[in-house]
Amino acid sequence: MVKRILQEVKEFKAASIATPIWMIVEVMMEMVIPYLMASIIDDGVEKGDMTHILRVGGMMIVAALIGLLGGLMGARFGAKASTGLARNLRESMFGRIQTFSFSNIDKFSTAGLVTRLTTDVTNIQNAYQMVLRMMMRAPASMICALVMAFIINGRIASIYLVAVILLAIVLYFIISNATAYFKQAFPKYDALNASVQENVSAIRVVKAYVREKEETSKFQQASANIYKIFVKAEKNVIANMPIMQFTVYTCIILISWIGAKMIVSSQLTTGELMSLLTYCMNILMNLMMLSMVFVMISMSTASMERVCQVLNEESDLKNPANPIREVPDGSIVFRNVAFSYHPQYGGEPVLKEINLEIRSGETIGILGGTGSAKTSLVNLISRLYDVTEGEILVGGHNVKEYDMEVLRNQVAVVLQKNVLFSGSIYENLRWGNREATDEECQAACRLACADEFINRFPDGYNTHIEQGGNNVSGGQKQRLCIARALLKKPRILILDDSTSAVDTATDAKIRRAFREEIPGTTKLIIAQRVSSIQDADRILVLEDGRINGFGTHEELLETNEIYREVYESQTGGSGDFDEKEAD
Repeated sequence: MVKRILQEVKEFKAASIATPIWMIVEVMMEMVIPYLMASIIDDGVEKGDMTHILRVGGMMIVAALIGLLGGLMGARFGAKASTGLARNLRESMFGRIQTFSFSNIDKFSTAGLVTRLTTDVTNIQNAYQMVLRMMMRAPASMICALVMAFIINGRIASIYLVAVILLAIVLYFIISNATAYFKQAFPKYDALNASVQENVSAIRVVKAYVREKEETSKFQQASANIYKIFVKAEKNVIANMPIMQFTVYTCIILISWIGAKMIVSSQLTTGELMSLLTYCMNILMNLMMLSMVFVMISMSTASMERVCQVLNEESDLKNPANPIREVPDGSIVFRNVAFSYHPQYGGEPVLKEINLEIRSGETIGILGGTGSAKTSLVNLISRLYDVTEGEILVGGHNVKEYDMEVLRNQVAVVLQKNVLFSGSIYENLRWGNREATDEECQAACRLACADEFINRFPDGYNTHIEQGGNNVSGGQKQRLCIARALLKKPRILILDDSTSAVDTATDAKIRRAFREEIPGTTKLIIAQRVSSIQDADRILVLEDGRINGFGTHEELLETNEIYREVYESQTGGSGDFDEKEAD
């Protein structure tokens, strides 16, 4: 786990190495200063030697300046290395997420991924900086101080050694207990972020149904869960400080008492006692800093595990060794296809025994009740998921034989949940084709009947779209998404209930434009309205993940009970609807 995290240090290795080196320089100067101070007191002040005081005092100033430089440079390089690691971790995680299949993404909630990219990476960044600075500085300082203390007086220095051993044992138990709680805390951040994300994205619904109090209560509960766990963890950690202080004061009292006796018996000088007290404070303060480093490491351990889960996750979908890089046509064949979202856990298949042949350029309507697996069926064509059993052919080749980017560029999908991004209308349209000219964008919008409302905007195609398309209506959003898909000039166009928010007249215009302007493109149209698919070449009826019927409108009216019931319920049993709209 640690090895995987350290792989992301990359170009910041030099800064990572420079940080502890500069910290050692600072430590060495800190160790010299008390020794020089003892010399000033014993050989300068007590003997009245001003020349010695000035000379050694000058050496102390130089040592202090070098130590200051070491501290500053250590802080600078430490900050550069830790923030660089955080940047690389976020970039690697984000890049890995982009390679995930839908099934990979299903393993991690959106809120969980956000927490990993923010809170968890920040914890690792802080821990790494403390490790580079304190993990080298504190042990080096303690060892040097102990050595200097034993050089001055071994009897008194043994007090430090006993104190360090006792504190190390206590610290081990404190950190062990706290780590268990920290591991429980970070998954709770996922729930907190999920609450915020859900509330903000659906704020209009929250206000429309006056659910502010309930949403606030939900957030408070998620926040309280984090609070309770951290309180339990901190109860263990806070014991560290009083134990440290008790040890420090005990050591000072013992050193002062024993040292005073030794000064009286001329076994110790006043300057040496002052140096020993300084080294005492140095050792114990560094041990305290070291304990804080261990606390931060224990917090970051849980974060490292969560980040590594994303970094080590392998996409379920991979390109073949020698992928096909051209889709010949828009023909689609399903052969004995079955599909389950969680086959590894024995999940029930949502699609079963699908056998289907669609000719290139055909318009296929898809009808079925909620949960009949209409969306699951079309998601398999562009290989957003892989089939559990059987195979799917596009252009005469198994979809697994294609380069995924090539396949998805030729299979344009307008998903059930229409998503627009912040930016101008032109910028949103060019998600379909980044090289598209203004004229091509406008032509695609005419096909999708989006030009009707775009031309009414003061800024036309340069109108700014807010994040999520919140400043356009549902129908306008759908038409923009259709235009964006058309810009790909795909072999296959899939509309997943993508005209549900437009009126029937506009729906009819869009279908007529498809029929006249892109006859060579295979069109799969999932719809709830029979009028949206009635003029399709053939219509597929799904029920419980199986094909219940497949044929023309007239054939299904005669042979398929489900289709006939839906048709009659939508036309009032008269079979009468506006034929002009369908033409």
